[in-house]
Amino acid sequence: MMVLYSGNTCPFSQRCRFVLFEKGMDFEIRDIDLYHKPEDINVMNPYGEVPILVERDLVLYESNIINEYIDERFPHPQLMPPDPVMRARVRLLLFNFEREIFQYVRVLENKESDEASRDEARKIIRTQLMRLTPVVSRSKYVFGDDLTMLDIALAPLLWRLNYYGIELPVSAMPVQKYAERVFSRPAFIEALTPSERVMRK
Repeated sequence: MMVLYSGNTCPFSQRCRFVLFEKGMDFEIRDIDLYHKPEDINVMNPYGEVPILVERDLVLYESNIINEYIDERFPHPQLMPPDPVMRARVRLLLFNFEREIFQYVRVLENKESDEASRDEARKIIRTQLMRLTPVVSRSKYVFGDDLTMLDIALAPLLWRLNYYGIELPVSAMPVQKYAERVFSRPAFIEALTPSERVMRK
């Protein structure tokens, strides 16, 4: 059985929980206190971070790598496009998200970040999310009418906007509606921890 070591407030762990529930498979989630991590976390991941996925002798870390492995191991429902060209495009967008959005999420997650850095991170995230407006105005999800890893990557951030102190303008209403479509999925709801449920008003 797969075991996911997951932080109960970690947006990157939430991505992996979302995928596991979307697949509807057997797995175990072990909640990790991010401020009092057990020693074996550093053994499994040299960076000392969660999420970590363990299946027999396989140990994986980094949420996008974990999620692609789960998707290939349990291909239904498929969360990466079957076509190699489309799959490459999704991977490129995931890479862009990490560089242009999620490095700033890490600033907000880091309790040691100063307020000026946090304010700058909020502005950048807000600007980047507003760029999604025309995309999600035309389709149900970022890459069309089927949920993909792109939506799963973004969902924990969208869930935490109020928590992070990020307010989108009225002109970004399609992004809010898109977020609600993702949030209404049963797997997304199941994957929320009690600590995450109270992050959103």
